Amino acid sequence: MTRSVYVTGIDRGDGRQVVELGVMELLTRQVDRVGVFRPLVHDGPDRLFDLLRARYRLSQDPATVYGLDYHEASAVQAEQGTDELVSRLVERFHQVARDYEVVLVLGTDFADTQLPDELAVNARLANEFGASVIPVVGGRKQTPESVHAETRNAYRAYEVLGCDVLAMVVNRVAAQDREEIRESLTAHLPVPTYVLPDEPALSAPTVSQIAQALGGEVLLGDDAGLARDALDFVFGGAMLPAFIKALTPGCLVVTPGDRADLVVGSLAAHSAGTPPIAGVLLTLDERPGEEILTLSDRLAPGTPVVAVKGGSFPTAGELFAMEGKLNAATPRKAETALGLFERWVDTTGLLERVSAPSSDRVTPMMFEHKLLERARADKRRVVLPEGTEERVLRAADVLLRRGVCDLTLLGPVEQIRKKAADLGVDLVDSQLIDPVTSGLRDRFAAQYAQLRAHKGVTVELAYDVVADVNYFGTLMVQGGLADGMVSGSVHSTAATIRPAFEIIKTKPDAAIVSSVFFMCLADKVLVYGDCAVNPDPDAQQLADIAVQAAATAEQFGVDPRIAMLSYSTGTSGSGADVDKVRKATELVRERRSDLKIEGPIQYDAAVEPSVAATKLPGSEVAGQASVLIFPDLNTGNNTYKAVQRSARAIAVGPVLQGLRKPVNDLSRGALVQDIVNTVAITAIQAQTPAS
Repeated sequence: MTRSVYVTGIDRGDGRQVVELGVMELLTRQVDRVGVFRPLVHDGPDRLFDLLRARYRLSQDPATVYGLDYHEASAVQAEQGTDELVSRLVERFHQVARDYEVVLVLGTDFADTQLPDELAVNARLANEFGASVIPVVGGRKQTPESVHAETRNAYRAYEVLGCDVLAMVVNRVAAQDREEIRESLTAHLPVPTYVLPDEPALSAPTVSQIAQALGGEVLLGDDAGLARDALDFVFGGAMLPAFIKALTPGCLVVTPGDRADLVVGSLAAHSAGTPPIAGVLLTLDERPGEEILTLSDRLAPGTPVVAVKGGSFPTAGELFAMEGKLNAATPRKAETALGLFERWVDTTGLLERVSAPSSDRVTPMMFEHKLLERARADKRRVVLPEGTEERVLRAADVLLRRGVCDLTLLGPVEQIRKKAADLGVDLVDSQLIDPVTSGLRDRFAAQYAQLRAHKGVTVELAYDVVADVNYFGTLMVQGGLADGMVSGSVHSTAATIRPAFEIIKTKPDAAIVSSVFFMCLADKVLVYGDCAVNPDPDAQQLADIAVQAAATAEQFGVDPRIAMLSYSTGTSGSGADVDKVRKATELVRERRSDLKIEGPIQYDAAVEPSVAATKLPGSEVAGQASVLIFPDLNTGNNTYKAVQRSARAIAVGPVLQGLRKPVNDLSRGALVQDIVNTVAITAIQAQTPAS
């Protein structure tokens, strides 16, 4: 039977989309096939479903998502009664449910509808769908007493109507009241109650949304600038010195278009980071001259300047009435929403109450979700030496919004801040250090000189060496100021990992440093090693790679069944290459008799049950190998790239193994999501005590 979760509210303005997005995130961590159903829908685009479809790669036909629009529902209820309305919606729901393991039901929004007693309709539908209910109560601008009363009344209403209430969520409460409300409700309600504080970045419209709503003309600005949240509005009227003092971080400057002094002054302040602004909105259908626009673009490249026809006063009224929306065009808001949900909701406990069936399949998305969840559960600090690189800054934004780990970014601090401001990235919760000017430089120089004294390194020479961001970051890890390091988006592999070899060194039980890739196929995750570091390992080194890879696999939830790959299977072949693999397999069995291992074995016999049944019948590994060890770098590197392209697999890595503390290398072509995944992996590696 399909499990379903019905998220609904009791009024408008509850920010319920945060909860709907959060529940979807939970479900897709555990289940491969999740469907979405919205019983009643307004005309026009469904921004939330568009976001869910894009973010979670849903293949569901949009036509199956919806039951009836509100006009149809009102007509059916008025002419044929509620039973007929419910009957039609139940039929539509079951058409969706039969194709999915779990269905997320998006309840009605209590907005501009003629539907009588909407709460009762939601309760009736949830019961008929066999769905558990999560009611959401809005707490914005309410006292703790009123929130308490409204939440208890909502629970009683759904309980009296026979609903299985999974949990209560109170959203958008004042931050200072959150704990008082939580304690009060927990003492009086028999189900888990989660209380989320109001998050200004979620309710703030983006500059792009403002421009569209006001019919504005974008004179300057790139996509990143237009995606910035307008956290405040500052209206121009004063002279420039007083006006600059009124600017607030993330504000949208609103000024008549003929005030060139305020335009240039605002952008100059943004360029200096005092403070960074969201953009400039010009009113009265006035535009500065070309020379002012050119200067503005050079002062703050990418920062939006938008012109509108209305005057400042009517424009102000429209601005204050706007609220930000979660949609596919605002991925940063989605990350903020998920970070808020995951911080204040016991996601593990809620998922257990949902009782969603665990899938035997592990999709790439499920694996990526698990990485973030594991890292968040025991937060560590990761240092990112490439603090001025755009992809690193965007990844840092995601990691901080999701609360995955603590971050230290290295580089010229003002340059990092300016680049972050231009991208709309909030680094307020991160640590920024310039190795060149840091007070740690003298200390690190002395430490490095001592470590490398046998190579003739003096303190004076070390002082220059440790100004390098990768050496500085590695010394932070070695000294316990960070738990791990990720670099390589603009540095070579050698520049990234050489400091780790010199400073951190290998674990006592590791003969070499090696690497693995997590190959996320359509329905499972395999571990490939070594595809990045060791060109031609001997039998002893190959055995070490296998043992390390098994430990890495276990750490990330992959049951290790090791296949030692060669061009022949079992005893069918001979020669130096296959003998090396055979010897390595014997060495692994001697070191770790508890590990399931087979070798030499060909790739098809390792992963394909039908081939394994012929070539190695009865093997515990053949046909179901999860850790595949290649005999050399040439074979491994080409194979992982071939599988990545031909099977459209997601390759996460390389993940270095064998170091005393985690340092990982990025590809110079790494995407933002690659960096996010690698940082999460590094944080998880750091959760295991250093040897």
